[in-house]
Amino acid sequence: MKAKILKSRPPLRIGRTGAHTLRGWILGVAVLAMLPPAANAAGSVLIIGGGIAKDCSEAVIRGRYDNDTMRLCTTALEIETLSLGDRARTLVNRGVIQLRRQAYVEARADFDAAGRIEPKLGEVYVNRGAALVAEDRFAEGLSEIDRGLALGVEKPERAYYNRALAHENLGDVKAAYYDFQRAAELDPKWAAPKEELARFSFKSR
Repeated sequence: MKAKILKSRPPLRIGRTGAHTLRGWILGVAVLAMLPPAANAAGSVLIIGGGIAKDCSEAVIRGRYDNDTMRLCTTALEIETLSLGDRARTLVNRGVIQLRRQAYVEARADFDAAGRIEPKLGEVYVNRGAALVAEDRFAEGLSEIDRGLALGVEKPERAYYNRALAHENLGDVKAAYYDFQRAAELDPKWAAPKEELARFSFKSR
């Protein structure tokens, strides 16, 4: 049987300077929050037990990234007495807002701060990886996403989706295809990875 090679069309170009913006997911511990079409990124949001931090997480879960939501999360961090775990998760949630705003440097700062508190929280790394991919830093983003997946995340399909973007932009079309496929398998109701898979074809040598 002839060997087959995988091709994608059109070539994917994402990030700040490309024709397409990032189509990833910002991951959180418990619940997914899609990014707006302008940013087209993906990720996870963390659920907090109560108080202002909970209000912050619920707003981010609903997809908000307005100034009021930012102030809500910042207020929780500044005045609320939080456990270390809830503080780390609130930082992740605020980082998600920054990602939605395409404020990638600020988003990474929040993820870095969360990681210093809870270094084994996988969502810290997959979210930071999403930000790096959005900045066209694909190899660094890939490394961060791999680290997060190794630690475990609640929504791994989002991490696989972002990793596929990194692989394709690094020229590994086959790895990108299989990551999109894995994302589709993990969440059959999610349309985004299926739309990406439709760009790929096998060609006999």
